[in-house]
Amino acid sequence: MATRLDFCTAGESHGCQLTAILTGLPAGLFVDISRIDCELARRQGGYGRGGRMQIESDRALITSGVRHGKTLGTPLALTIENHDWSNWEQEMAITPPEGEFMSQQAVSVPRPGHADLAGAAKFGHRDMRNVLERASARETAARVAVGAICRQLLEQFDIAVLSCVVNIAGIRTEPAPPSDEQFWAKVENSDVRCGDEQAAGRMRQAIAEASQRGDTVGGEFEIYAVGVPPGLGSTAMWHERLDTRLAAAIMSIPAIKSVEIGLGKAVADRPGSEVHDPIQIGDIDSRWPFVRTSNNAGGTEGGISNGEPIVVRAAMKPIPTLTQPLPSVELPSLEPQPAHAERSDVCAVPAASVVGEAMVSFVLAQAMREKFGGDSLQDMLAAWEAYWRRLRQLWQPDGGGV
Repeated sequence: MATRLDFCTAGESHGCQLTAILTGLPAGLFVDISRIDCELARRQGGYGRGGRMQIESDRALITSGVRHGKTLGTPLALTIENHDWSNWEQEMAITPPEGEFMSQQAVSVPRPGHADLAGAAKFGHRDMRNVLERASARETAARVAVGAICRQLLEQFDIAVLSCVVNIAGIRTEPAPPSDEQFWAKVENSDVRCGDEQAAGRMRQAIAEASQRGDTVGGEFEIYAVGVPPGLGSTAMWHERLDTRLAAAIMSIPAIKSVEIGLGKAVADRPGSEVHDPIQIGDIDSRWPFVRTSNNAGGTEGGISNGEPIVVRAAMKPIPTLTQPLPSVELPSLEPQPAHAERSDVCAVPAASVVGEAMVSFVLAQAMREKFGGDSLQDMLAAWEAYWRRLRQLWQPDGGGV
């Protein structure tokens, strides 16, 4: 049995580095490190980003699991250096301080909307910097690096993952057309990752106005996975359902407060005749001849991919750190004080969409490994071809169903 594709990350926002370990990759996958760095740069971009992005220039260093450019089938480890570490070596030192040490960056006033207070209660930290250093979205750089590798695996099977912003500060635009290459080119050239140029201009204005007020804004982004085969996920167990896993992965991104798949919550307002996607026959000679006249299901039915594009929408709350802080309480005195102010963004929705791509890429790569197994990429591709041959038999007169 092949090792399950999975990953973990480690590292603090102002520590020396971020680390990720990715297990379960098949042997023989060529890993282009420059493409990992490209994805890291995409995550750092976006109108409304804060000063930290001017300090960091993220690069991934693979330290194990790859030889001469190809995966070995063993755990892949990578690191991303925190350039800001030089300013935090004493504050974030691993070893105990010598003599008397007075932290200059201790956090005693929790921020509404952040993990500061809840994390202090959970772990027993008096200095809430011990909470925010790991709760920080800086950790998502490691996820993006992992997702970039998973994306390269998916491309072996002609699966592409895309994202765009559809709402910032209540300024909305229409959902993306998955097959419109010109639209996606506009998204990649937009600093708010919006393919509607007029809406993008209003989004920038809303971000600028929030910055002037010392405030922050949130929004929504959509992720599309095109070329996903039918049959990923399962109805057998609740945690094996593909939409369950997609929703959990996106909700794990800091500041995400809701996830929708396909039509999402709008299904509650419509009759079944306007929700469910009619099935028709397209090209009978194609691998998957079934086509839909709509994709309200967002590419999943019963927790299994149905051959249509996967469509996931996420809502991100405004960043909790405000330069005009909200009221809070100082601990342990319990005296009212303005909340702690940490260097932060005004809007991180465009960056969050890139993180969302990474998480969807991981979930789909994990599901592909479960479906097609194999210790090597060659084995996995052979199982992929065998799967399509089996599907063809299902709608033949002497089909091979059970």
